[in-house]
Amino acid sequence: MSSISPETAGSKLHAHLHQAIEQVNGVVFGKNDAVELAFACLVAGGHLLIEDIPGVGKTTLAQALAVSVGADYNRIQFTSDLLPADIIGVSVYRRDQENFEFHPGPIFSQLVLADEVNRATPKTQSALLEAMAEGHVTTEGATRPLPIPFFVIATQNPLDTVGTFPLPDSQLDRFLLSLSLGYPDPQAERRVLIEKDRQKYMTELTAQLSPVEMEELQSLAQSIHVSEPLLDYVQDLIGATREHPHLKIGLSPRAGLALVRCCRALALIRGREFVIPEDVKHLFPNLAYHRLQLSESETASIDSVIESILSSLAIP
Repeated sequence: MSSISPETAGSKLHAHLHQAIEQVNGVVFGKNDAVELAFACLVAGGHLLIEDIPGVGKTTLAQALAVSVGADYNRIQFTSDLLPADIIGVSVYRRDQENFEFHPGPIFSQLVLADEVNRATPKTQSALLEAMAEGHVTTEGATRPLPIPFFVIATQNPLDTVGTFPLPDSQLDRFLLSLSLGYPDPQAERRVLIEKDRQKYMTELTAQLSPVEMEELQSLAQSIHVSEPLLDYVQDLIGATREHPHLKIGLSPRAGLALVRCCRALALIRGREFVIPEDVKHLFPNLAYHRLQLSESETASIDSVIESILSSLAIP
């Protein structure tokens, strides 16, 4: 991961961001790129989807990220019998006051880990949709705002796992980026085997950022410059997905907006005041993978389609 340049790292804000990233890297061994992507997603004001097998560090990443940015944290374990009210909350009648009192659910946190989200039924999955899209929930006729910043990290098991329900397209599109942590490399795995338990590392973590500073970073990211040739490149990538013969549907304009937002966040993290083509190329697979669908007759993989699109377009 590129370090923050001296020209832009003079402010306390950038220094704190860099410290938060390094702290998470010290707990999630050997996954610097995934950690950087997670922070880019957060600075861009989006939500993150992690598809992977159990035991590779998804929960550790979410917990370490929450502590490092000073966010309130809640974990929701999705199961087949989970109800929307278990996520949003319920109103309970107070006999002494003769009225109903709303008891907020775990969604009312700044960082929410939706663990194994595809084990819940579609009705329960959809309870996340309004929260992720609008920053508030509506229950019993009342609209209730969620904390700021609000960030969802959802994990899901591979779709061929028993007892899973595929996420609907409308919800997949609400995730800014998707990634897979994968198995650690041998050196990182050796550290896991010989060093102290990572939960003990967690107790040593401290907040390197505050929620207010995170809001400032999100605002600052929007001022990062994106040139006209880079916007052309983004449009060409989005357009190529709509014309690709192996894809059922291409990326929407919302995906294009999301790509630009995330590129600005990544440039900020890497200490630049402008986006470069490598930012776009680096982020495009993680932005596109969960949004694209192959035509039913195709045997190609999404990964190979994305690679072919990237290789077919000239970098500005």
